Amino acid sequence: MRDQNLQDIVIVGGGTAGWMTAAMLSQVLDGKMGRIRLIESDQIATVGVGEATIPTILAFNKKLGIDEAEFMRATNATFKLGIEFVNWGKMGDAYLHPFGPYGKDINGVAFHHYWRRSLDLGMDTPIGAYSLANVAAKRDRFRHPSSELQSILSTYAYAYHFDASQYARYLRQYADQRGVTRTEGKIVDVTLRQDDGFIESVKLEGGKEVRGDLFIDCSGFRGLLIEEALKTGYEDWSHWLPCDRAVAVPSENVVDPTPYTRATAGDAGWQWRIPLQHRMGNGHVYCSSHLSDDEATATALAHLEGDAIAEPRVLRFTTGQRKKMWNRNCIAIGLSGGFLEPLESTSIWLIQAAIALLMQRFPDRNFDAADIEDYNRGMRRRFEEVRDFLILHYKATQRSDTDFWKECANMSIPESLQRRIEMFGKSGHVIFHPAELFIETNWLAIYLGQHILPETCDPRVHCAGDDFIRQRLQQMQNVVAAAADDMPSHASTIEQFCRAETPHA
Repeated sequence: MRDQNLQDIVIVGGGTAGWMTAAMLSQVLDGKMGRIRLIESDQIATVGVGEATIPTILAFNKKLGIDEAEFMRATNATFKLGIEFVNWGKMGDAYLHPFGPYGKDINGVAFHHYWRRSLDLGMDTPIGAYSLANVAAKRDRFRHPSSELQSILSTYAYAYHFDASQYARYLRQYADQRGVTRTEGKIVDVTLRQDDGFIESVKLEGGKEVRGDLFIDCSGFRGLLIEEALKTGYEDWSHWLPCDRAVAVPSENVVDPTPYTRATAGDAGWQWRIPLQHRMGNGHVYCSSHLSDDEATATALAHLEGDAIAEPRVLRFTTGQRKKMWNRNCIAIGLSGGFLEPLESTSIWLIQAAIALLMQRFPDRNFDAADIEDYNRGMRRRFEEVRDFLILHYKATQRSDTDFWKECANMSIPESLQRRIEMFGKSGHVIFHPAELFIETNWLAIYLGQHILPETCDPRVHCAGDDFIRQRLQQMQNVVAAAADDMPSHASTIEQFCRAETPHA
């Protein structure tokens, strides 16, 4: 059986996906199974322009044994408590998708049903006032959550904003210390085995050949192995997610970094704002059939808070996924496997999910077909769940000021998403599975933030009595506000915990 163990694992492409994969493989395998080699070329630029993440990144770093403060200093990272959405439901709207629940369940009934009843009682407090992550973020405050489960300070999670290129370099050092071999070079040819079409080797400029048992394609949108060599095919989802380009440009910091990302809807897409220690990450995601590259670039530059520190860079993409993420002895991880726009900061999570599923279905040289099928099914489910959540942002709009938003509001959507919306709109019940990435709190943030208000609430709410509801909600609001006020500022937490010694680009 040992003879069937993988001997050579070849990762094609560096960047965030390549080095996350290399780091985790080096940690889990610990030099006991297979040599790990990563091939990348300094001639080929990576896509990373500064990343916003979601709380799952903490588990990844913890698995690697990474020291949080050290990692944050190395990547100019800041903390993140959620994502603010501006002008999505209507012009002038602003709501925050927080990393934590709203209020607290009462007598086994979800809090938002009581909040819905409070509207009928004449109370008009936004639901965000009952979320500590929401209130702290908007007050630019942050402290690490408490491990004391009875404390309100245990009710939220957090993530990071960091420089993706610096994160890749940090993980490269980590992987190098654990035996991963980096090979500089540009791949010019891929050799397939004649009998089964598996990848046998890749050839670099200069003629060097690199053989392997398992090949992991982290080559980006190009899909050098999974598509160009294996012709796997791509499923286009742009009829649901119409934005197909982005222009990215970093700028100088002129204010203290906020503990949240901002996504501001424009005429034909949206703009991101990601605050790092050393700079601000900015970008404009847009639909090229409604906005030219020059117009999109001009819009991005016009909304910078500080001076640009690099030339704008235009990226082109097609939203969707490979028809198979794992084909023969090749697994596509990162942009080579598919792309879903960064509206909810899920790009790195999809990399994590692919790596985690690979660890659960780690192959030998027999490459069991059942494991491959299960991996592909699992990754498809993860992509589709994120896809539907992103579509909701576009579909649930009341904007009609541009043709783009009219088309979004009127587009047909997947039945899986339609069923979720209809259920919530009628009864306030949120359809979700606990194993999904986005659970009740996440769906609530978008539904309510974009004016999908339930017709009614759970009938058990009426058992509580109206006076009880008024008093309990006011009490919760007061507790949340007091806890947020007691937190230190985000800027002071960074200064004391993880300030980069010399902020660098």
